[in-house]
Order: sequence, then C-alpha cells, then structure tokens
Amino acid sequence: MNRKILISVIIINLFWGKIALCQEPDISAQSAVLIDAQSKRILASYNPYIKLPMASTTKIMTALIALERGKLTEEIKIDRNAVGIEGSSIYLEEGEIITLEDLLYGLMLRSGNDSAVAIANYIGKDIEDFIKLMNYMAKKIGAENTNFMNPHGLHDDNHYSTAYDLALITAKAMELEKFSEIVSSKTWKADRNKNNIFYNKNKTLWEYEGGDGVKTGYTTRAGRCLVTSATRNGTKLIAVALNDGNWFNDCYKLMDYGFENFTTYVICEKEQFFKKIPINNGKKDFVSAISQDTFIYPLKEEELDRVKINLNLPKAIEAPIAKGEIIGDITIYLDGQIIHMGKVISKEKVEKLGMIKRFIKKIQS
Repeated sequence: MNRKILISVIIINLFWGKIALCQEPDISAQSAVLIDAQSKRILASYNPYIKLPMASTTKIMTALIALERGKLTEEIKIDRNAVGIEGSSIYLEEGEIITLEDLLYGLMLRSGNDSAVAIANYIGKDIEDFIKLMNYMAKKIGAENTNFMNPHGLHDDNHYSTAYDLALITAKAMELEKFSEIVSSKTWKADRNKNNIFYNKNKTLWEYEGGDGVKTGYTTRAGRCLVTSATRNGTKLIAVALNDGNWFNDCYKLMDYGFENFTTYVICEKEQFFKKIPINNGKKDFVSAISQDTFIYPLKEEELDRVKINLNLPKAIEAPIAKGEIIGDITIYLDGQIIHMGKVISKEKVEKLGMIKRFIKKIQS
C-alpha cells in the first residue's frame, strides 16, 4: 500500500475511533441510566423514566432504611412470617437469633427474600409499616416514580421504579460507609451454625476495574435487572439497567463511556475566597466573602469553556456580621442551565462599632 494512503487510513481510523468513543454505547436494556454519584448528573440514558418492575434491586432501599434506623449488633428473633419466603433465601428458621448485620449481608450478597422480611419486621411495626417507610424515603430522595409494595422485589403489579430513581436511591445508600462496605464484599461469614457463608452474586467486583457492587435482580416479569457502581480517580459512577439480557456487559459499557468521556472538576472549593466586601459601622473595614461548600461536577473536555459562574454579593454590609453568616449566593451554569446554586458566607466575625467610635469615624471620614 502507498505510504500516503496508509497514513490517511490510520488518520481516518483514529478519527472514527474517537467519534465512537464519544457516542453513548449501544445497549439492549429496556431502560438504563448512568449517573455521577456525587453530582447526580445523568451522563447517559435510555428511557430512564419509564416505570418498570425492578426485582431484587428493591433491596437497596431495604438496606438503606435498615442502616439508618437499625443497630447492626441487634440480635433479632426470626418470626414465622420470615421463614420459607419464595425465591432467593438464606434459609432462616423460626426462632433463630441473628444480628441485623448478618441479615444485611444475607440481603445484599445472597439476595435473601427471607432476610428482607426479617429486616422489615425488625425496623417497622409490621411489613406494611416498613413499606410506608420505603415509599416515604423514596419521595424524600427524589425518586418520584417509584412505588414499593414489599421489601424484597417479588412481583406485584404496583411495585415499580425507574432506572433513574434506582440510581438516585443507590447514590443515597452509597453515602453510608457500611452500605458501601457490604455491597463491595465478595463473601461474608455469618454467626450461625449452618448456611453461614454468603457469596456476592454481583460479578462487577471481579470483572470491572474499580467495581463497588451493588445489586442484581431477576424475576420472570422484571427480567434481568442490575445496579452497578465503580470508582476511579475519585469519581464514582452508578449504572442501572432494567430488563436487560446483557445486563453486566451493558453496565460495563455505560461506565466505560462515563470514565472515558467525563472528568470530575472542582468548580468551587469550600472556603474559596471571592472578594472583600466593605463593612458599614464595623470594627473592620472589610469582610472576606467565601464559598460555603465545595461543588464538583463531571464535564466533557469541550464543556469546560461553557461553564459560567455568577456571584450575587452586596456592595456593602452593615455590621455586626457573624462568622459563617450568609452574605450572598453563587449560581453555576452549563450551557445556560443551572447546575448548582450555593451560598457565599463571611469568613470572619465583624463586631459593630460603639456609638462614640462610629461618631469619631464619621468625623474622620
């Protein structure tokens, strides 16, 4: 082949390879979404808001509530209604004593439906009370298109969620150190005489670089459902695929796309200095205006120049001012859309001048 032609072919292949890298992957899920866990930005989506059965991914919410409201060392006596639940099981026995911690590992690694019922009985007054907690928490998180009818995910026509809602629920759960520890464990040995070794069903931990878990699910009606997470270079991504025969590979494709095309940037750091604001009648002439919180956000390289920051600060402030007092706000835009609204606070305390000193200062000015 002519050398010039060969070089041209290489350039063309590199060009189209880069285009392919930037395109959202082709997947087979009925519904799917990829989000950044911290900012909740949607990085890729396929019908992310349609309501679908979600099988055992339901248990992410069950675990979240248990961890927020229960005590890991609590010893729980198993009721008859938690025994012999259909589907996946850790084979609880009536009257057995088991800790909440062991039940949670059985819930998330072995996907025990009986474990889910036992947890619900422990946390709530009864199953119905626990389901109310699940739905309350869903709305609080922002999972508006989710409705729970049980703590395990066995089919009910009124039990459903969306890929996006499941991603939000998972992001909330992953904020809990113990939840992350549980779902990232490959095995767990429970303190019981038999059926005491739980193996994690989520292959992400073995197959995907930086994989964190989270939960598999399957029923005939829901199909294969998967929530996965991975962390690389401080960026945590969450991928959800519902009714997807190629569930693991499709979630891997989604996370590959996120890691390859987005970089997490610190747009604004906590206590970042903005400017000095003049003080009226204060013991100091100025107060430093600083950011209240850190804001980080995943961006494509070409989006960097399209981020705009707007500071809303007063021309002057009347003393006294407390340290940490809100004195303004910051709004951050991407392509004209708001991606963050935060507060600007005072770095230091500024006391008000006494009447005589104010009078002297007025004469001197």
